[in-house]
Amino acid sequence: QVQLVESGGGLVQPGGSLRLSCAVSGSSFIMNVMRWYRQAPGKERELVATISRGGSTNYADSVKGRFTISRDNAKNTVYLQMNNLKPEDTAVYYCNADLLLSGSYWGQGTRVTVSS
Repeated sequence: QVQLVESGGGLVQPGGSLRLSCAVSGSSFIMNVMRWYRQAPGKERELVATISRGGSTNYADSVKGRFTISRDNAKNTVYLQMNNLKPEDTAVYYCNADLLLSGSYWGQGTRVTVSS
């Protein structure tokens, strides 16, 4: 059984930083494409950042230049470094993992609140 556990969310002031982590655990899996999504209150879930198995990245226009997605394949973990946070970044952030030969999995989400 594969599990994704996100951590690192919390309350931060505008202009601050947070680093989210998503640890994948289970047996016999290989991480392929990894993604971070977010869902703000009353809004649909949106794709924030993507990283391929080889490390290629893509970002939503709203976070380009502020967020950085990275991965440590040895630790089965993906990260989202979020800098210069804005109130509109407030949302629940979800990790999504495409695992080779296993399918797609979601974490439970971690809440990020940007407020003074």
